[in-house]
Amino acid sequence: MRKYAHFVIICLLALIIVNHPIIDQYAAGTEIGNEVFSKENDELYMEIIKSSESLYIPPIDAKVDRVWKAIPGLNGVEVDIKASYEKMKSDGKYKKEKLVFKQIAPKVNLSDLPPTPVYKGHPDKKMVSFLINVAWGNEYLTDMLATLKKHNVSASFFLEGRWVQNNPELAKMIEEAGHEIGNHSYTHPDMKTISTPKAREEIRRTNEVIKATTNKSVRWFAPPSGSYRDEIVQIAAEEKLGTVMWTVDTVDWQKPTPDQLIQRVISKVHNGAMILMHPTDSTAKSLDQLIQMLKQKDLQMNTVTELLSAERTIETR
Repeated sequence: MRKYAHFVIICLLALIIVNHPIIDQYAAGTEIGNEVFSKENDELYMEIIKSSESLYIPPIDAKVDRVWKAIPGLNGVEVDIKASYEKMKSDGKYKKEKLVFKQIAPKVNLSDLPPTPVYKGHPDKKMVSFLINVAWGNEYLTDMLATLKKHNVSASFFLEGRWVQNNPELAKMIEEAGHEIGNHSYTHPDMKTISTPKAREEIRRTNEVIKATTNKSVRWFAPPSGSYRDEIVQIAAEEKLGTVMWTVDTVDWQKPTPDQLIQRVISKVHNGAMILMHPTDSTAKSLDQLIQMLKQKDLQMNTVTELLSAERTIETR
């Protein structure tokens, strides 16, 4: 009986302590890092939470489209409530411009899909990429590299293995300028019709010569003339390469005027576009104005890897 009385007294004391005003204040607090803030700051915290609901963008999974083949995923965006509170607490006022955002990865990424060619980036990503296929046109490369540097634009150069072997200094110049280097086969054959062993040799040999010349591993394969069969995509995947195509073609090998080339690209460009070009006189002369016009359309320009990543651009947040 005495033990029971002691138990009741302890319970009553616990209730008194829990309901004490000071204890109640801390119980109502919310922990931010190692700091507990009290009721007087709840209004700011709750306002951040409330505003975050309308600013949430869900992530989008990568998928295989019936027409466009592999479509990369895209990160979602949500307000980082803890970081936003930390940024605003000194003022004690809610300021939308001080909100901090964080990206949320999709559950399915491009790398999770079966081997499938990629024609474009995600349509909600305000970015495009220049795919510059190089097997000739050395005399125009220096001017093109200078223009890309002037505008701080990184491109993806798909190099023929035989060309790399004959022009190692130019290949190294492209890599040292910060551009991405891809595989464009070794001898520029029709990958749709060559034998399986020959196709593997074309891809593998080019990987090897690019690695030996630039000390960079290759990530993407661009079939010459865009010709391939499903087996080629599988072989490329076995050699640890994704297969890329394009959605906008400059057709610069037909020697259009700079105005014609620019008009063709600008009339067809879209979010996620992969723009095919070569080192030609037409491209070299039009590249400066083309970049300026793409910037006016609020389109970032970056490598294929960046374009096909799930990372959102700042403008799409």
